Amino acid sequence: MLELIARHPTKMLALAACAALSACSGMDRASNRLVSVVTPYKMDIVQGNFVSREQAQALKPGMNRNQVKNILGTPLLTSVFHADRWDYVFTFKRQGLEPQSRRVTVFFKQDVLERIEADELPTENEFVASLDSGRVAGPFPVLEMAPENLPTSPAEPTQAKPPTPQPAPPASYPPLESPTR
Repeated sequence: MLELIARHPTKMLALAACAALSACSGMDRASNRLVSVVTPYKMDIVQGNFVSREQAQALKPGMNRNQVKNILGTPLLTSVFHADRWDYVFTFKRQGLEPQSRRVTVFFKQDVLERIEADELPTENEFVASLDSGRVAGPFPVLEMAPENLPTSPAEPTQAKPPTPQPAPPASYPPLESPTR
């Protein structure tokens, strides 16, 4: 056998490579079965500014830019070419569910709110409920108190321990940086 390898090293290397590749094809079928069963975790992706129906209803024509920003937050998109327009864009992607996308555009005229254009906006409660939809809750663990923590009798009230006194803070602190000379 060693004599054969010594006389034809390239042929033996090619034969070994073919054997390795044929073994890989068998592994490929097994790995395809495994991949069809196991799916990778894809995290939820939330981008942009969520604007609720309540926030949009709080906006009134005649408000200045600061008042609008206090209600809606900083706009996601502002443009030099459209200085009188702010865009609030929101997207939410979750594995296995249709992506959510909403847009609110606020128009100003001389730094005063003129009008709002918005998609159908959910209320805050509807949005929070949509965040939990599609999730499967597993079994909850039974919550039990350790026997040593149980009161000795049902009528015995549990008493809280008094807080331990904390040392007083120092009257002055050392300088953060040493003076340079």
